Amino acid sequence: MTSALSPAKAIPMTDTPKKGWFQRLSQGLSRSSKQMTDQVVSAFVKEPLSEASLEQLEEHLLESDLGPAASARIVERFRALKFGKDAQEHEVKEALAEAVAAELSPRQATFDPLNGPKPYVVLFVGVNGSGKTTTLGKIAADLTGKGAKVMIVAGDTFRAAAREQLKVWAERAGAHFESRRDGADAAGLAFDAYAKARQEGFDVVLIDTAGRLQNKSALMDELLKIVRVLKKVDPDAPHDTLLVLDATVGRNALAQEQIFGRTAFVTGIVMTKLDGTARGGVLVPVAQASDAPLMLIGVGEGVEDLQPFDARAFSRSLVGLTD
Repeated sequence: MTSALSPAKAIPMTDTPKKGWFQRLSQGLSRSSKQMTDQVVSAFVKEPLSEASLEQLEEHLLESDLGPAASARIVERFRALKFGKDAQEHEVKEALAEAVAAELSPRQATFDPLNGPKPYVVLFVGVNGSGKTTTLGKIAADLTGKGAKVMIVAGDTFRAAAREQLKVWAERAGAHFESRRDGADAAGLAFDAYAKARQEGFDVVLIDTAGRLQNKSALMDELLKIVRVLKKVDPDAPHDTLLVLDATVGRNALAQEQIFGRTAFVTGIVMTKLDGTARGGVLVPVAQASDAPLMLIGVGEGVEDLQPFDARAFSRSLVGLTD
């Protein structure tokens, strides 16, 4: 078993997750699944389907943060199923899992930085506290565990704590680390680091960025400047821009997606801290509102707790099914 203290031995994120991921996913989503099943399943077990129970279902789905559009579509699916008063709990859970998976399946995609141009440049964006720096560190550990030559770039030059945290991850993972003094130009750092990575044969470059929302226009200007200078080195860079969102903020994650997604050319979403909330259903409206697909989800502290997003596995865990 890999621990957060030995990330270099992490399992591959692009290979089949090792046995135990579904159990970790189910455990991580236990708060969400308890809310979902306690309320939703009880509406259909031992009672015949009625308009009142369908209204109750929609209300509970909304309380689980699935959003109005998805909730309405799931209610219509249940209306068509016509559960009788002898409906079994497992039957209701299976139907609900299928309905949630149908909402999410078109919104999943693979994050595979080792299958593309070298060095493959990944930009990490998101607000402070979203788990952005930790996510970057976990990905670095996973990649070095596969033998990749990885460079970590501390592009948040305003937060010494973020820089120190990344340095620790780089040391643990055996990744090269690039940083500058407080307040240095982040775009200049990104440009120099990328040029160095090309010269020295790195496989992947992971660039952290600032996440101060107090001054949105300045933050977006800085992100766009980083993108512009990277494109001077390679017009296709960055090859991925991952938006890291914290599931514990609930529907505020939607607002964050709108801020970053419209401006920062996001190509994929990472949802972290799903183990810390009863509202894991927020993944559904975020995925459907974004132009970018879901790529990774996090359900714990360990490197192995960050894994590729799988709509079917997520949906089954969300409703409390164990396989």
